[in-house]
Amino acid sequence: MNNKRILIAVGVAAVLALFASVGAYKFLSERGRMAEQARLQTAGIVVAVVDIPFASTITPNQVTVIPWPKGNLPKGAIGDPKAVPGRVAWREFVAGEPIVESKLVPADTVTGILSLKLLAGMRAFTIQVNEVVGVGGFIVPDARVDVVLTTSSASRGGEKISKIVLEDIRVLATGQAVERKDNKPVTVNTVTLAVTPEDAERLALAVHDGRLVLVLRNFMDNAAVTTTGIDKTRLLAYNRSARPSATETGEVKPKRAAKAKASAPPPPPAIKRVHIVEIIKGTKRSEERFD
Repeated sequence: MNNKRILIAVGVAAVLALFASVGAYKFLSERGRMAEQARLQTAGIVVAVVDIPFASTITPNQVTVIPWPKGNLPKGAIGDPKAVPGRVAWREFVAGEPIVESKLVPADTVTGILSLKLLAGMRAFTIQVNEVVGVGGFIVPDARVDVVLTTSSASRGGEKISKIVLEDIRVLATGQAVERKDNKPVTVNTVTLAVTPEDAERLALAVHDGRLVLVLRNFMDNAAVTTTGIDKTRLLAYNRSARPSATETGEVKPKRAAKAKASAPPPPPAIKRVHIVEIIKGTKRSEERFD
């Protein structure tokens, strides 16, 4: 009897083991099939392992190859990991970002770092500055500035005048730095601006005709402002706290009419006195009034 029970238990265990083996085999086979299908639907592309700064030469340890869905491949993605090292980054890459051709300097192009930041149709113009002209060292690459010129006006008899001559100009470099590395102010001797050819002509004349000052502006503020400039006469008039005198404005203050002398109030009416005399005759009483 006991042997029969043992045989039954062994048989049940064998059946359960068989079902488990078949289930595991199907599961592993399905996973293998799905993995193979996924492999066939992806392609390896080169991505950045670390942040790659602008204008830097990419090294082999900065990139790797990862699978990417074929239906969502970035335009210009590179699949060969050997084709990226030695190339120069035209734009900054962040870790995990695919390396694409549009963000790399063409392989057959030899150029300087500064020229990479220039957009088509723009020119780089360098002016000499000091700590005051350079806004205390707070002008950094990619900042936006206005250029103010102070010069002598021929139409005003040689009087000094200040005028904004260029607005919303992008700073390409400060000194020899083309990237902003931190938020600390740095005093430099030169600032390079990105200007159009027409603005380069204006700036060249302004440099030799007067004194330039850079005015830092909000990077979100690109509105153009039209000004007429200011000379010493207008400057002094603007800073006066009191209103202009009658001589300057040509206005004559009206004279106030003299107040008429108030007449004395009329005297109060005289009080009329009345004398009353009471007369008693026996039981009768009477009153007599005398004015």
